[in-house]
Parts: sequence; C-alpha cells; structure tokens
Amino acid sequence: MEKVRVNREVCIGCGACQGIASNIFEIDEEGLATVIEGSDIKESEEAIQDAADMCPTSAIVIDE
Repeated sequence: MEKVRVNREVCIGCGACQGIASNIFEIDEEGLATVIEGSDIKESEEAIQDAADMCPTSAIVIDE
C-alpha cells in the first residue's frame, strides 16, 4: 500500500473509517473524512483495508 486518500466528493462523513482506524482517519471541520497528515499507513494497512471495506460510499481510495 503506497498511499491512501478519501474521495471527498462521495464521502458522507459517517465516521466508520475513524472508528476503525482513528490513527489514520479523522472527520474535519467540514464534517468529512480525511487522512491524518503524517500518519503511518504501513503500520495500519489491515485497519485501512477494513475501513475501506466498511465505507458505505466507497470513498476510501487505496493506491498500491
């Protein structure tokens, strides 16, 4: 996994990603999910994949 991002055009800010991987995702002031700058995605690959799988709008994009 090289990079993870949130497609904010489809994100509804449900918070599932934050609940699953709070060290990677947060809900910002606009009420949408974002990847925490400087987070270590290598350490949390399984949780990131779980968050992507649980996202109701498939807003989490994983670049291999």
